[in-house]
Amino acid sequence: MPTLESLKVKLFADGADLDGIRSLAALTHIKGFTTNPSLMKKAGVKDYKSYAQQAFQIIGDRPISLEVFADDLPGMAAQARIIAGWGANVYVKIPVRNTLGHSTAPVIEELSAAGVKLNVTAVFTARQVAEVTDALAAGVPAVISVFAGRMADVGVDPVPVIVESRLIVAAKPKAELLWAATREVFNVVEAERLGCHIITVPNDILGKLKNLGRSVEDACTDTVAGFFNDAQSAGFTIE
Repeated sequence: MPTLESLKVKLFADGADLDGIRSLAALTHIKGFTTNPSLMKKAGVKDYKSYAQQAFQIIGDRPISLEVFADDLPGMAAQARIIAGWGANVYVKIPVRNTLGHSTAPVIEELSAAGVKLNVTAVFTARQVAEVTDALAAGVPAVISVFAGRMADVGVDPVPVIVESRLIVAAKPKAELLWAATREVFNVVEAERLGCHIITVPNDILGKLKNLGRSVEDACTDTVAGFFNDAQSAGFTIE
């Protein structure tokens, strides 16, 4: 069982709340940051560029992924070039498909060839991983984000997809495989075992990582103690 200190998989914080990002930026085991339009909306972000500039000041030179929100390929490419210009540590998130289900491989190929660092997001199949890997320029850093947690949400085992994807991505040495949509601490263990380069972890799960390496016997005792203490504090009695 790995500990937080022994992890080889890089932990990226996934969120948009600037106060949360600030607290996480103080932790040396947080190696990067990711966000998306849904998280930004939830955090009340109104000005995309202003938000990004504030985030840059907090995180320093660690990588951060910021997503386009255009739905047509020319619009994605135009937004990506602007976002990429905001900082050398920016990875531009491009969804693997648009809302009509059309592949974004052409814009991925165009941008990667131009030297734009990409995080291709919302990837769900090994076939999509292969499509993206083929489109990436060999010498340009990139991330391929496989949404393992969302696969599991619909009853699909993500592990075989991750295993196959890891082999596919190896064809491009500058590309990294990312486990996305983390649902529990054990996903970090899985990502580590399967050779993922990165895992994105939301704040609530990051707070539980201190439990990595603890014995299940200790977890059992803590669980029972929690039940007991709550019953006592609630004043429960059985007459």
